[in-house]
Amino acid sequence: MEMESCNYMLPLVASCFFFLCTFCHALLATRTSNVCSGLRHAPRSHPVLGCLVEFYRNRRRLLDWYTGLLAASPSQTFVVERLGARRTVVTANPANVEHILKGNFGNYPKGKPFTETLGDLLGGGIFNVDGEPWRAQRKLVSHEFTARALRERVGPALDAEARARLLPALDAAAGAGGGEVAMAVVDVQELLRQFAFNVICRVSLGAGDDEETPLLPVMSRLASAFDAAAAIVARRGAAPVAAVWKAKRALGVGSERRLREEMAVIHGAITELILLRRARRRGEGDDLVSRMAAAGYGDEAIRDMVISFIMAGRDTTSSALTWFFWLMTRHRDVEAEVLREITDEHHDLAGDGKVAGVGLDASRRMRALHAALCETMRLYPPVAWDSKHAAEGDVLPDGTVVGPGDRVTYFPYGMGRMEAIWGADAGEFRPWRWLTSPAAAHGGEAGDGVSAFEFPVFQGGPRTCLGKEMAFLQMKFVASAVLRRFELRAAEESREPVFVPLLTAHMAGGLKVTVRRRTKSGGTC
Repeated sequence: MEMESCNYMLPLVASCFFFLCTFCHALLATRTSNVCSGLRHAPRSHPVLGCLVEFYRNRRRLLDWYTGLLAASPSQTFVVERLGARRTVVTANPANVEHILKGNFGNYPKGKPFTETLGDLLGGGIFNVDGEPWRAQRKLVSHEFTARALRERVGPALDAEARARLLPALDAAAGAGGGEVAMAVVDVQELLRQFAFNVICRVSLGAGDDEETPLLPVMSRLASAFDAAAAIVARRGAAPVAAVWKAKRALGVGSERRLREEMAVIHGAITELILLRRARRRGEGDDLVSRMAAAGYGDEAIRDMVISFIMAGRDTTSSALTWFFWLMTRHRDVEAEVLREITDEHHDLAGDGKVAGVGLDASRRMRALHAALCETMRLYPPVAWDSKHAAEGDVLPDGTVVGPGDRVTYFPYGMGRMEAIWGADAGEFRPWRWLTSPAAAHGGEAGDGVSAFEFPVFQGGPRTCLGKEMAFLQMKFVASAVLRRFELRAAEESREPVFVPLLTAHMAGGLKVTVRRRTKSGGTC
């Protein structure tokens, strides 16, 4: 009865909270001040409540709201102060981003508020720790991203999964005859998420790479548990008042009860596979699980690391690829150029029956595809924003004062739309901008010369993403495997997709497409 009462009371509390915000906004409208940052472009603020009313009103459009505020700010920075939350500095200023991620790195850990919010999902994994635990885990996991590992473990995992599921699913959607009109609609986003999830399980756990450790029969349930848990944890971070979700967690009700249930599924399945892998390998092997066990990590620590690895490897690349394929349906000229480049690398593709997509060496040569992927992530970054918490007071390069414990958020989504960084065409999809830097123009990789602090999709400084090259390899492999064989067309061409920024972003409702087989000289590619 106690739990049922709580379930009835929580909506009432939320309604009262909304009424209070609306009432106070009306009451204090004539007393509006700009204590949020002291500038004309700041969110409207009220005594005591701060920016809470404006934050609540814009909670479903934070991306556009923040982007507009940043664009209006001379320094591309503003400050939010609201009741029930920490003072937050939001910036799209590259100099500030470099200061946070590199220049004064030690002062900007993830911090307790971050680790508390994500702790139930990520535990003590690499993405949720600071200091020496982070350094030790980073050193250990770096072995997963060597050129040898990419060639010997990641490449075969990509190829096996593409042949087993991804390409057959698209081929089935294309219909029975080569080149005929597509007969079915398929959600490419869901296919890509399944693909990335299975690949990262193969790489991190060795799942499916031999008969002794097959993919779990409950893999689809495990994937859905990750989805649900990540969504709930992301809503914690976006909550107007953190005390609400903390109360629900303490009482074990609502979304927090659901999170507990989904985490039980995740912990149980991952632990089962870890134990199976360790038993089969008997302490030998070069996969992540074997290496952590040899280093003396316990089962819980290994489980948390694997969860972090899966979260990073699954959702980021599938998010970027979803938006990439959608943009190809809108920009056929870019698709044609990318396809020509893929065709030029045909000797490294499935023409010889050996591999489904480009390997590591060929992927490094693909400048047009690299540029198109970078441009995709500039406009639709897999992680829309990232926050640190100041250990001590500081002053950012643009003069913004940071207090001890303040949240400092840099904002890749907004940065990709700043004319101050990218010019007047910042809102347009123009991949060739990545080929015009002096380094790229002289044969370097597309994007050479673009600062990581202007394009912080892979972070920068000491926490630069170790998996950057693995991510590009996976994206280029999938793009080459799919585009060479199939033409995708948006099922609803007039529909403008919605970017949803959870822990990692996704496209609301998925990417529904029809599929045609590509033909060349009358035959099927």
